[in-house]
Amino acid sequence: MSQPRSTYLDAAGFEMHVTEWGDRGNPALVMWHGLARTGRDFDEAAAALSDRYFILCPDTLGRGLSAWAPRGAADYTFATYGDMATAMLDHYGIGRCGWIGTSMGGLLGITLAAGSLRDSISHLIINDVGPDIPADSARRIADYVGSPPVFDTVSEYEAWLRRTYAPFGTNSDRFWRRMTDTSVRRTGSGRLTVHYDPAIVSQMGENKADLDVWTAYDAVSAKTLLIRGEHSDVLPPTIASAMRMRGPCPPLVTVPDCGHAPTLADEWQIGLLRDFLAD
Repeated sequence: MSQPRSTYLDAAGFEMHVTEWGDRGNPALVMWHGLARTGRDFDEAAAALSDRYFILCPDTLGRGLSAWAPRGAADYTFATYGDMATAMLDHYGIGRCGWIGTSMGGLLGITLAAGSLRDSISHLIINDVGPDIPADSARRIADYVGSPPVFDTVSEYEAWLRRTYAPFGTNSDRFWRRMTDTSVRRTGSGRLTVHYDPAIVSQMGENKADLDVWTAYDAVSAKTLLIRGEHSDVLPPTIASAMRMRGPCPPLVTVPDCGHAPTLADEWQIGLLRDFLAD
């Protein structure tokens, strides 16, 4: 089991932070996080799978240690993220890879697997998201992403994080502490808040067309797996069922006792990823 390596690269004109895992000589695997999260969310899965894969866990533009977009909503789009993903693969000389995408990362994976990276993405794992997101769920996400709170202590921030992401299901104290450490930042006044640019919420408003990807989904030819949280409001059973009958017609696995989104952090979920990628 390898240790994470932090690197920075120029991706489509922006500085991009990537957490690397495993030997560069191994098959490549990209793990792309959700809307307001970071690449460090995948630590457990990346550490476990690094015995067989060279894993890249980028921070999307405007999140974590990657640059923020000076033009805001104009660059917080799948077009920009796709250009950055392509630049990242070019940087490492990767011509073929698997892709695991949670929520926004899953929609980006669909878009790329049907478009510019169609010949590059061999396996696509879509974690708890569908080609369109119910309006109530989109509003719920926009409400907390667009108006991030400010805290006096890291402990207060961690408590908020646990409440806000309770749908992630049962996870260890170590998981929550890691999430806290890798997604908190200080403001100019020295208080604490989330480690992302609040302008990323534009993807739920001005750029919400990015979230309707049925046309792209129907064009995906990569071997695909769909994962859904049992109580997810982002991927309702009706949309999951439709996905099984369209496009890549993926098998559906439901993760019990969680909502949006499964963390892919426990042994059973990691085993699910390993088995699918090995096929």
